[in-house]
Parts: sequence; structure tokens; C-alpha cells
Amino acid sequence: RLLDIHEYLMEKGIKLEGVEGVRYMYHDPCHTPMKTHAPLKVVNQLIGTADGSKVALNDRCCGESGTLAVSRPDISTQVRFRKEEEMRKGAAVQRADGFKGDVKILTSCPSCLQGLSRYDNDSATQADYIVVEMARHLLGADWAERYIDQANNGGIERVLL
Repeated sequence: RLLDIHEYLMEKGIKLEGVEGVRYMYHDPCHTPMKTHAPLKVVNQLIGTADGSKVALNDRCCGESGTLAVSRPDISTQVRFRKEEEMRKGAAVQRADGFKGDVKILTSCPSCLQGLSRYDNDSATQADYIVVEMARHLLGADWAERYIDQANNGGIERVLL
């Protein structure tokens, strides 16, 4: 049985609880890696906010993945404009009740992350991977630097033969 890392984490009960000052949207990639469970259900099981807000689906293709941007830049550009508009609308909905914190859009696709990140300033959002957001909250803001230091200084695990 094959599981995406997010589905695995959900099944193991690893999750964020009580995240403060952030609300989330989820961009489901056209080629989603989550095949066993519904992606939005998975993300909502993994991410829990202090105010009880749910992770909202932010619809539409981002126009970044595959060869669309290369083979048909005219179409891809229009798709990207529509996605940016959708992100702005989604962020506005997240802030409609007066919420002043960050609005993040999470995804599980590297190509999508690249595209979504282009609109961070214009849509007043921040794009990131689901697992990176989880690591930041569960392991601390410096988790990546510590990981790299451990890997550069003899590795994280040692195998004895």
C-alpha cells in the first residue's frame, strides 16, 4: 500500500493543534499525491488552529505544473491570473471576521509551491508545504538549520556493523 507522507502522518495521529495567529487555505495540486484519503480531509486532520477555523480549499489550477507553462504560455498565464484572483478572494474570506494574522496557502507539490509563492505579496498570503509548516510548529523555527547542521556533522543516524 502506498501512502503520501501527509496521509501517513494523519494515520499516525501526528498533527498541529492550537496554532495561533494563522489561518490556512489549501491548494490541491492537479496531480495530487494523496490518493488514499480525500486531500482536504487530510489537511484538516493535520492542521488545527486555536480559533477552530478549518483549512479552506482554494480552488483552481495554478498553471505551473507539467509542461503547460512551457508548451502553452498563453493559456498558462491566464490560468495563473485566475489562481491569483482566487487566492485574493480566499484570503479576504479568511479575514472577513476581522482576523489580523497571517493567511497561508499550503500545498504538497513543488511546482505548485513555486507558482503560489509568486503571489505572496499581491494576495497577502504566504505559500508553503504542509510538512514544512508542521515541522516549523512542531520542531521550532530553526528546524531546517538544525537538520542541516546534524547532517553535515556526521549525519543524523549512525549505523553500527
